[in-house]
Amino acid sequence: MLATALAALLAAGALDPVPAAAASGPSGSASTDFPASVRAGGKARVTAAVLDLDGTGREPALYGADTAYDTASIIKVDILATRLLQAHDSGHGLPAQERAQAEKMIQHSDNTAANALWRRIGLAPGLQAANKRLGLTSTTGGPDVRWGLTRTTASDQIRLLRAVFDTGAATGAGAKPALDDTSRAYIRTLMSGVADDQSWGVSAAAGSGWALKNGWLQRNTTGLWDINSVGRITTGGHHYLVAVLSDGNKSMKDGVALVERAARSAVSSTAVR
Repeated sequence: MLATALAALLAAGALDPVPAAAASGPSGSASTDFPASVRAGGKARVTAAVLDLDGTGREPALYGADTAYDTASIIKVDILATRLLQAHDSGHGLPAQERAQAEKMIQHSDNTAANALWRRIGLAPGLQAANKRLGLTSTTGGPDVRWGLTRTTASDQIRLLRAVFDTGAATGAGAKPALDDTSRAYIRTLMSGVADDQSWGVSAAAGSGWALKNGWLQRNTTGLWDINSVGRITTGGHHYLVAVLSDGNKSMKDGVALVERAARSAVSSTAVR
């Protein structure tokens, strides 16, 4: 899987260096430190955000500093949401070719399909216009064709997940969700059917079900890895939206292990609040 991931990223040009974006501002939710068993070593860092969809709170619980990270391939959910908004605005659904690209992009993390849809949405400006409607406030699109270098926060990823999974999500009081029911169901279906070799990540905290999208990217400036996972899980009779972002990992294997420890810890801590 590691060799395949490296080859795909090189083909997409996602490993080209760019300056790191500044950290995001406060999200409005207090952050809690991870226990020692989760904390990253070396240059690695990790942040998680969890929202209990069956709880009474509407702000996510935060673990670690809610600062900006590279998205890597988790941006593919945002790309698809953007394209679906655009298609709805035009009064037409996605054409067959774009549906095929969307399915490859989400379920197999196909970079060629992502490249095509990134251009179709109008690159970063198209993404950011859609994100205003989706409620994201701390996500900046990657430069030119390098969608994997989009910068985001765990809190913003929860906002995106709410737009997809939370039936009560809306952009304001009395407003309707930005995505219509058909678009939301389509994204949920694709995220529930990712390829077996990509079923790691927030699924480690799940009990009876999950839907997710993962991202992995080795930065050629440092040789270190960005490893991310976002999605909805079901455990203990509750549905949770979970976003775990990390960078500075020595290897993909180390990053996956860190993300999964963080997901399990964050969900269990949120469940007892």
